[in-house]
Amino acid sequence: MPSTDPAPGFPSRRLRRLRRTPALRRLVAQTTLTVDDLIAPLFVADGIDAPQPVASMPGVMQHTIASVVDEVRRLAALGVPGVILFPLPKPEDKDATGSAALSTDGITRRAIAAVRDGVGDDVVVMADCCLDEFTDHGHCGIVDPDTGDVDNDATVELYAHLAVVQAEAGADVVAPSGMMDGQVAAIRGALDGAGHPMTAVLAYAAKYASALYGPFRDAADVTIVGGGDRKGYQQDPRNGREALAEVLLDVAEGADMVMVKPALTYLDVVAAVRAAVDVPVAAYHVSGEYAMVKAAAQAGWLDERATVLEQMIAFKRAGADLIITYWARQVARWLREGR
Repeated sequence: MPSTDPAPGFPSRRLRRLRRTPALRRLVAQTTLTVDDLIAPLFVADGIDAPQPVASMPGVMQHTIASVVDEVRRLAALGVPGVILFPLPKPEDKDATGSAALSTDGITRRAIAAVRDGVGDDVVVMADCCLDEFTDHGHCGIVDPDTGDVDNDATVELYAHLAVVQAEAGADVVAPSGMMDGQVAAIRGALDGAGHPMTAVLAYAAKYASALYGPFRDAADVTIVGGGDRKGYQQDPRNGREALAEVLLDVAEGADMVMVKPALTYLDVVAAVRAAVDVPVAAYHVSGEYAMVKAAAQAGWLDERATVLEQMIAFKRAGADLIITYWARQVARWLREGR
């Protein structure tokens, strides 16, 4: 009677058999990336007549309102389901409280409304809910003149007001990114009280004080006056368990979705958050992660397409439901073309 014991090397031979052809590899793939996973971050600036390239982020633009609507239409045609808008004021409109963000005729309201009118419900319109682009000191809220620290409670009041402005303009989702204590609860209460109970909240729940935001600050024209930093209110990169505490607080306060930022450098945090909560988890593939690959690809050191798609799969494998990435349009095209 023949032996039923597996031959030596059987397990590895079985794995190799399932890798033999592209069709087999597709059939047994454990992780799948689709265009439905993608969200495109877009900058839209006041006071410019034509799109302006961002030097540190090749391929990324500061858009005009007209060009950002055109870009969202192009994304929609490729099947990208969501965008997140970062409105930028004129430099002369910045002040200590970021008041231009709340203006009834400011770039925040005009940009969101134009995109909503331009694409209807074909694309989910998200809005970054923060003030650093609008303050003349570069911090994410009101700075206490006596201590030099951000005044958490006064800032949260402004975030709540800003969230209502964004919802009134047509945002489906507001995304508070300032990492202030109690921001989600205040925003949820303000939205509900203003008649926007169906506007969702995507909380930047685990946002680290990362060195990888430099190109974003270039794109958004943000500089912290005096060479300061945000380590007092963003998370310490050395701490992982702290992220779960922040995420659970935001979910308890009413967050509909939560985000880990940056993504690639914090895949362990993405995985831990996915295991801890039932709400959708977003991973933000940040500007520095984008710029590094772009620079290496332009130097001929990396295959851009292969590298980016591998990173996208890594986010999905770690448990991300949504990926915010400056490569959204290119990835959508690559997926349409096939690997």
